[in-house]
Amino acid sequence: MGRAEERRARQRGGHRAAPKSRRRSSRAAGKTGKSGIRRLFTWKKILGTFFGLCLLGIGAFIALYLMVEVPNGNAAARAAQLQSNVYKYSDGTVLARKGTLNREIVELSKVPKDVQHTFVAAENKTFYSDSGIDLRGTARGLFNTVTGRGTQGGSTITQQYVKNYYLSQEQTVTRKLKEMIISLKVDRQMTKDQILAGYINTSYYGRNAYGIQAAAQAYYRINAEKLTVEQGAYLSALLQAPSQYDWAVATDTGKQLVKQRWNYVLDNMVEEGWLDKADRDAMKFPVPKEPKPAAGLEGQKGYLVALANQQLEQQLMQQQGISKSEAEAQVVDQGWTITLNIDKKKQAELEKAVKAQLTSKLDKKKRSVDADVQAGAVSVDPKTGEIVALYGGVDYFDHYTSNATRTDYQPASTFKPVILAAALEEGAKTQDDKPITANTIYDGTSKRPVKGSAIGFAPENEDDKDYGDVTVQTAMNKSINSVFAQMGVDVGMDNVLEVASKLGMDTADLKAVPAQTLGTMGASPLQMAGVYATLDNHGKKVTPTILKSAEHNTRTVDMPDPVGDQVLTREAADTVTSVLTGVVDDGTARVAVRDNPEREGRPVAGKTGTSDDNKSAWFTGYTPDLVTSVGLFGEDDKPPHPQVEMYGAGGEDRVNGGGFPAQIWAAYTFGVSAKDTKFDLDTDQGAAVKPSEKPTPTRTPTRPPTQEPTTEPPTTEPTTSKPPTSKPPTQTPTTKPPTTPPPSPSTTPPVEEIPEDNPTDPVEGQ
Repeated sequence: MGRAEERRARQRGGHRAAPKSRRRSSRAAGKTGKSGIRRLFTWKKILGTFFGLCLLGIGAFIALYLMVEVPNGNAAARAAQLQSNVYKYSDGTVLARKGTLNREIVELSKVPKDVQHTFVAAENKTFYSDSGIDLRGTARGLFNTVTGRGTQGGSTITQQYVKNYYLSQEQTVTRKLKEMIISLKVDRQMTKDQILAGYINTSYYGRNAYGIQAAAQAYYRINAEKLTVEQGAYLSALLQAPSQYDWAVATDTGKQLVKQRWNYVLDNMVEEGWLDKADRDAMKFPVPKEPKPAAGLEGQKGYLVALANQQLEQQLMQQQGISKSEAEAQVVDQGWTITLNIDKKKQAELEKAVKAQLTSKLDKKKRSVDADVQAGAVSVDPKTGEIVALYGGVDYFDHYTSNATRTDYQPASTFKPVILAAALEEGAKTQDDKPITANTIYDGTSKRPVKGSAIGFAPENEDDKDYGDVTVQTAMNKSINSVFAQMGVDVGMDNVLEVASKLGMDTADLKAVPAQTLGTMGASPLQMAGVYATLDNHGKKVTPTILKSAEHNTRTVDMPDPVGDQVLTREAADTVTSVLTGVVDDGTARVAVRDNPEREGRPVAGKTGTSDDNKSAWFTGYTPDLVTSVGLFGEDDKPPHPQVEMYGAGGEDRVNGGGFPAQIWAAYTFGVSAKDTKFDLDTDQGAAVKPSEKPTPTRTPTRPPTQEPTTEPPTTEPTTSKPPTSKPPTQTPTTKPPTTPPPSPSTTPPVEEIPEDNPTDPVEGQ
């Protein structure tokens, strides 16, 4: 018994209670248990284990360092690794082969010192002092590779040179470890100038240019020794994402990003003392020259190959988590066999239709504006999402930018079906709390202020025409801006843009304002084909793809299903389709499509679109088995190719969506689509299932409803009228004396709402 216990015992009268002894025994047992755990996990053991693992890792690294040798590598050996990519039509016949190496090695001494510094400033400011690797960046890269996230930068110039020159672009732990070890050895064996020379001579700059000399020629038509600091900064910025940052094809976002990168490079040079701040402040962005396409990609081939490469790179980025530049390096000239969904017959028919209906009618010697008209088109199978035909421009050699994928022109009124789809999907109501349907009545007065908008907005209809009270069906047929501006506010522009995004449009940078109802955002024929294909496919998302398969000698890339989830209810999608049949049979597309003798009873839905300044004109339409979007774009044929108006092109006063675009669409579609098909619609609304109801007028039009715009092009008016084929045979003749005062336009069936004596898209929305 210890002294403390004796003292406590005396205080209790000399006795110790048995229960307390048991409690003490229990505590002692618990203490013994805890002591066992503590003995197992002591700080000494934890630290010992940690240091042991560190020593083991160091030992393994030393072993690898001794085992891994710097491979033999030179320009010729690297070139031998490059192989031609083979591109095939869907039937397996060869479309194109691409793989000619465009590289010329130059000595570093022939590259201006300031230009050398742009690459260091862009990629690796510590290049001249580091040991060849970035431990933190490499560790991050290894972790991301192990976890399937790919790389996220951090490589030094030495590491990038080693990857380009000695290794491959694959993303594996083994390759990353080799890269690190070889980089350490290369840094010891070579001078910094030798490494920098190797880096700038082996990097891929886009435009099929490997190395700084090929890049200087591709972008500025000069030798590397003549490059300025500004030009060098652009080329160094390109390495982050060559195709995305190529000024000739970059989106507005891409141009903004490359300018930011360019500024970043120059600012870093000032920070490092390589550039005087006054000189830097005076520098202007050096816009590169127009590209010269690679041989073998003439005609439409270059556009098809470019989209195939782009979509394959996107797949690699998603599957491997790699950057855009890394994906490009894995695809360009790497020996892929890429089969496209392009149908050889449909492709030929689309090219034939554009030539017959447009380019053969353009004569820039007679009309200078004819040189400024560009056409683009994409045709999609709505059931599979396959891009079966594509038209990117008159020739890849003559027009490098693909008109099929460019997103810098307004889709105009082809956006109106998206507004209706949002209204139906959201169960939206008018300002009078009435559900929005195909038969809902709206005021079609031009310049009528939109109600319920926080922003004042009063859009003008085409030719400032008033329509009075009209149904939604009639408003779609006639493309009445004032109606859809009000509908957009009724639905909520946030909801409209959300539905647009679900359908495949890029709405990330758009503001939810009423002006968007006029289709003032940018969109491509590829995007609009996807939107309408989703409508045709009863609301199941269609993401058009040109890739059928992509095979390499080491792997095959898994392709996602282009048909995704239900993004619109079937009823909403089918109702929009039903309404859009009215545009063809009784609206702005009737002359080119409805009355086309080659139609042969095919059911058709579609929408015309013409921008208010006539810089773009569209027709996007579909049969049950084929969706095609055709766009015409006014682009100055002289650099820097700004957007221009197309008034007078082809001898027409105005290029309308119901003109050349609809004519191209009809000539192509009626030559390749199935004849014995029909829309399987789950709806009781719209022109396809029943005629519009006659609305009761609630206001008096400010102009006589039969008045026609005086500015309508007279050159295309037919000399005789042809009754609409969808007109009911029992309908009361229009010559019957009226028993009531003249009704508003909305009180007659849609077939009577567009006068037959002026059918050339007289009321196309802006």
